[in-house]
Amino acid sequence: MKNAPTITKSTMSKIKVFLDSSAVIAGVISSVGAARVLLVMSESGQIEAFISEQVIVESERSIARKVPKALPDFRQALKDANPKIIQNPTKKEIEENLHLIADPEDVPILLAAMDAHVDYLATHNRKHFLDDPGVAERSGIKIGTPGDVLAWIRETLT
Repeated sequence: MKNAPTITKSTMSKIKVFLDSSAVIAGVISSVGAARVLLVMSESGQIEAFISEQVIVESERSIARKVPKALPDFRQALKDANPKIIQNPTKKEIEENLHLIADPEDVPILLAAMDAHVDYLATHNRKHFLDDPGVAERSGIKIGTPGDVLAWIRETLT
């Protein structure tokens, strides 16, 4: 009888993390912090990062409005982190899933994360994602701040 293969961190599938625009912006603007660490971990191949087309548009618009000189940093951070980009859901998909989260504007983000089959969704959106545990239950995704997600990843890897 053959021995079972040894499972190590290098042979396990990568942890998949979806970053919403609040997490992406935090990771770009701050040189420290958990959101930045998640982008760097994606860049080094330690995790697989996912964003949606909507996250790119929202992030770029917000950075252009609040900190326009950070736009080149945003574009470079995305290039370096090399996240997988998930297509936005259709209007029909959004309408059929309005029950998932209180704010209809956040439905496309949640659906994109669900479509990517991620382990975690990193966000700073307390009102619509973090303070409503039903969102995580209904979506089947563990949702937390970038700091929460980083802690969960560390637990998984130890």
